[in-house]
Amino acid sequence: MSVALVTGGSRGIGRVIAEKLASAGFNIAICYSGNESAAQETIELCKKHGVQAMYLKADVSSEAEVSEMFAQVKSLLGPVDVLVNNAGVTKDGLLIRMSEADFEKVVDINLKGTFLCTKAAIKDMMKNRKGSIISITSIVGVQGNAGQANYAASKAGLIGFTKSVAREYGAKGVRVNAVAPGFIQTAMTDELPENVKEDYLKRIPLNRFGQAEDVANVVEFLASEKASYITGQVVEVTGGM
Repeated sequence: MSVALVTGGSRGIGRVIAEKLASAGFNIAICYSGNESAAQETIELCKKHGVQAMYLKADVSSEAEVSEMFAQVKSLLGPVDVLVNNAGVTKDGLLIRMSEADFEKVVDINLKGTFLCTKAAIKDMMKNRKGSIISITSIVGVQGNAGQANYAASKAGLIGFTKSVAREYGAKGVRVNAVAPGFIQTAMTDELPENVKEDYLKRIPLNRFGQAEDVANVVEFLASEKASYITGQVVEVTGGM
C-alpha cells in the first residue's frame, strides 16, 4: 500500500487532505508542531478508512528533524510515495512594521520547510522511479496581498520551486505540482470581520467561499495515477477569484 505524508496535517486543510488520501487507500503519516490531541484526532479519522496512520511532531524548518521524521515513517510504514507540503504559518503586517524575525519565520516554515521535506522525499522516489510531490501554495503567491509581503514571497517561492524540481526529476518518474487555494473557509478565516468576508465574496465569480474539501479533492487527483501526465503545474482552487 502506498504511503502519503502530509505536513501540518493535524487540523484545517491538512487534516481534510490526510483523511481524503486515507479514503483513497493511502497509509498516512502526518506531522504537527502544536496540539498533539488534534494530531491524534486526525489519525483516528484516517484509520476509519482501514489504513495505517501515524503522527510525528516535527519542525519542518529543521533539517535534522525532517531527516528523523522521514526515517521514522520509512521504518514504520515504508518509503513516502506522496508528499504533501502543507505546513505553513502567517505573520501578517505592513512591510514598514514587519520585523526581520517575522519575515524569516514565515519563509523558514513555508518555503525552507518545503525544500527540506522535498529533498528528503526525493531520494526514495528516484530509487523507486515514482512519486508525487504536492505543495500547497496560495493565490496570494500569484496575485500578492497587502499586509502579507512575507507570506506572498514564501508562496510565490513555492511556485518557482515546484516548476524547477518538476524539470529536474520528471525523467525519474517523480511528478511535482502545486495547489493554490483562494479564500477557503477554516477556523482562521471564520474570525475575520464580516465586512472583510463580504469584500472577498464580491471578487469570487462562483459566489461562495471554498471548502477544505475543494482543495483536498485536487490533491487526491494529483496524487493519483489519473494525473500521471501532469507535472510542474499550479492548480488554482479559487472559485475564479
